[in-house]
Amino acid sequence: MGSHIVPHEARLRLWLQGMRIPDDEVSDIIQDAYVKIARLRSVAHIYDGKSYFFQTAKSVLIQKIRRSRIVPIGQLTEIDAASLSDNDPNPEQRLSARQELDNVKALIAGLPDKCRVIFEMRRIQGLPQKEIARQLGVSENVVEMQAVRGLKLIMKGLETNGKGDGGARRAKAATRFEVKKNGK
Repeated sequence: MGSHIVPHEARLRLWLQGMRIPDDEVSDIIQDAYVKIARLRSVAHIYDGKSYFFQTAKSVLIQKIRRSRIVPIGQLTEIDAASLSDNDPNPEQRLSARQELDNVKALIAGLPDKCRVIFEMRRIQGLPQKEIARQLGVSENVVEMQAVRGLKLIMKGLETNGKGDGGARRAKAATRFEVKKNGK
């Protein structure tokens, strides 16, 4: 820790002072950051000591601000300018993201079998078109067309679902219609 974290203390101190934080609080923040890092079971996951040290100090600063009852408005402005706001999603954002993920999963599950398999191999597993074509015994053109078709159907389903009227069912119905229309 000493050779990767300590050399950055002076730069961190200057950065915190630049946010008009009193010197005694700067020292407390730095000390608390050291304590947090020292309490880690392992430091093997730390690849960039400077970034980790600064991020830990930011976390300490945010905790201090949350705990204090009176925060000078100038200090809040400096913190906002430094993008130190807590980026953790609130419960509503988590629920919304979970619902959106479930919606996308349902739309993928609603794709025609061949389209779904190719879409999952290409977009989720990240396999190259050539490998998918080889594994499935189809041409690369088929893989490309089915992957694009799957993406279009999912996007259409999301658009429809955004209007609140059952996007997964509509995407499946649109897929059936498209299959009949194209004779495939």
